[in-house]
Amino acid sequence: MALELTAARPYPALLDLPWHSPLEEWPEEILAALPRGISRHVVRFVRVDGQVIAVKEIKADIARREYSLLRDLVRLGEPTVEPVGVVSGRTTEDGTPLDACLLTRHLQFSLPYRAMLSQTLQPDTASRLIDALAVLLVRLHLTGFWWGDVSLSNTLFKRNAGEFAAYLVDAETGELRNKLSNGQREHDLEIARVNIAGELMDLQAGGFFDPEADPLETSESIMTRYRTLWSELTDGESFDTGERWRVDARIRRLNELGFDVGELDITTDVGGREIHIQPKVVDPGHYCRRLMHLTGLDVEDNQARRLLNDLDSFRAATDRQNDDESMVAHDWLSQHYEPTTRAIPLELRGKLEPAELFHEVLEHRWYLSERAGRDVQTPEALRDFLANVLPNRPDEDAVVGVDTDEVPVRARRD
Repeated sequence: MALELTAARPYPALLDLPWHSPLEEWPEEILAALPRGISRHVVRFVRVDGQVIAVKEIKADIARREYSLLRDLVRLGEPTVEPVGVVSGRTTEDGTPLDACLLTRHLQFSLPYRAMLSQTLQPDTASRLIDALAVLLVRLHLTGFWWGDVSLSNTLFKRNAGEFAAYLVDAETGELRNKLSNGQREHDLEIARVNIAGELMDLQAGGFFDPEADPLETSESIMTRYRTLWSELTDGESFDTGERWRVDARIRRLNELGFDVGELDITTDVGGREIHIQPKVVDPGHYCRRLMHLTGLDVEDNQARRLLNDLDSFRAATDRQNDDESMVAHDWLSQHYEPTTRAIPLELRGKLEPAELFHEVLEHRWYLSERAGRDVQTPEALRDFLANVLPNRPDEDAVVGVDTDEVPVRARRD
């Protein structure tokens, strides 16, 4: 059988990889040293044309199906890894058939949950990861995607201005439909609850999770977080005509959650005394779209909110409240944001992505100001941050300081 490569864009260098060898036997010199999460399949990272590609060995029909699903999710704007292609028709040199490989682009500055928890000392990190997973699950369900194997293991996480943003990384059990029933959504939630409890028990056994914490109780939090968010995004609301301000309040609450309202269905009763509103189209990414429009920066939504707050502070500090917002944004970018991020030495730029680094400098400035009892300016805070904080951070664009394969793994269902 001839080797067959299906790819979304041409990558001639892919043909130079040793496809006639099982993935677990690929030589170390062609692999990229990146942390791997739990997977029932063999996964390796390789560098191709300056890009890092994740290669997962899997049955050909499953690989093609997952590739198609991931392409659909990317087209719909959902947070997921980007599919690169499928390699099938693989055999060893003596003609023994080998499984196909699914290729996806590595999500820069992302980490699997075990690596994230192993390097983070904050006791609420697990809860914040679960919160991020709940937001991801709501977004996917709004799109009509049933996951079928919701877990921390099937998710990658990026820092997002003190919180985390979650990305789907494994869609082989998923289905994309026009709309999900309540039963399908609840099924996904139950799968998530059970899987997360098992994952946290594994971490606890390996000393990577608070021994005093209850994994079952922690895993239950995804149910509450998901249902609260789903209700806010989809439930209708009724009120008297004299309370029309509640329409704006509802939109503001959705914006605070990072979602934009594309359309509201507003109706009144027969007597015209009561108004009922129902979000019709709920679109995530409110803050990142606004920041993109003003500055061209493509960042996570919490990061965008933090940067927009700093932009507002810059506008007030320069007494430019009446100036055109796009002009103020241009000056903030060139005078404040870019000088800060460009000041990072080359050898430290793998620690954090620029938007997260800028957020942390702002947080450090606040900390120094509180300690000093005066306003510390950004250049001073940046110097202290570079001298005393950033050098001690692990490189999140490369290898984290733990071999996550050492953490015991509970047998998972296939």
